[in-house]
Amino acid sequence: MRVPFIGSEAVAKGLVSKHQLRSPRGSFTAVFPDVCTRRDVEMTIHHRATAAWLWSHRGGVIAGSTAAALFGAQYIDDALPIELIWPNRRPPRGIITHKVGELADDEVIERRALPTTSLQRTAFDLGRRGCLDDAVAVLDSLGNATGFRADEVLAFAAERHRGARGTRQLISALDLYDPGAQSRKETWLRLLVIRAGYPRPVTQIPVTSADGRRRYYLDMGWEERKLAVEYDGDHHRVDPVQFAHDIIRSEDLDALGWTRVRVAKRHSVLEVRARLARAWSATVHSDREIA
Repeated sequence: MRVPFIGSEAVAKGLVSKHQLRSPRGSFTAVFPDVCTRRDVEMTIHHRATAAWLWSHRGGVIAGSTAAALFGAQYIDDALPIELIWPNRRPPRGIITHKVGELADDEVIERRALPTTSLQRTAFDLGRRGCLDDAVAVLDSLGNATGFRADEVLAFAAERHRGARGTRQLISALDLYDPGAQSRKETWLRLLVIRAGYPRPVTQIPVTSADGRRRYYLDMGWEERKLAVEYDGDHHRVDPVQFAHDIIRSEDLDALGWTRVRVAKRHSVLEVRARLARAWSATVHSDREIA
């Protein structure tokens, strides 16, 4: 039996008994009302999305951040509630419902066997919700997975949903959108740099070692200055393979004359701005890594 499943349907078909579903020590557990799964099954976001769709009597449409995850967007928290376009105003815990007007036929597609808002509709919805920085971060993640174009989403909004709530934020978010960001922290860092008054950095700058044997991608920066700004997550410190790779990478970039401002979790905004200012001035005269 595939999971998750609607409990009452499984009982009616004789696949399980009511006692099996209700037993606190049994093999099954409820995900949402009348939607069950086996206890030994890992509930991924896809499993939870399927369960939410079943809860809606197979009538809802997966939307928002859940739709982004089904499109392959990374860094979508698995613990976030499942988002559904469905008119029920009192969903169970773990589901958020959005009541909207009818979706056009081409605004709903099948994604991983679930009705899901189309790529353009998903980007349109995400860019209008929450605070601006969060909207940019999730758009970056969706774009990194799909490569959607900002101008196509803007055209979609103007042609299909002119005057929709949140359109002003959508325009701002798409102006800041960059699919080169590979984490939420990279988005945060890019926005910090832009708001500090620097020219918009290019993301994922390709660099080849002097001997031509190794190729790297710098998070963001200005190639004409050979100045990069990079975010180092904890894995750079705790993963011995990554740490060894970083040593060789640093030596290669030093040899090519690149200056790097490396940012970690504990660096404050003021520290990052001050170090970037020093690096910006220093690249006029020399190239060095700002550690």
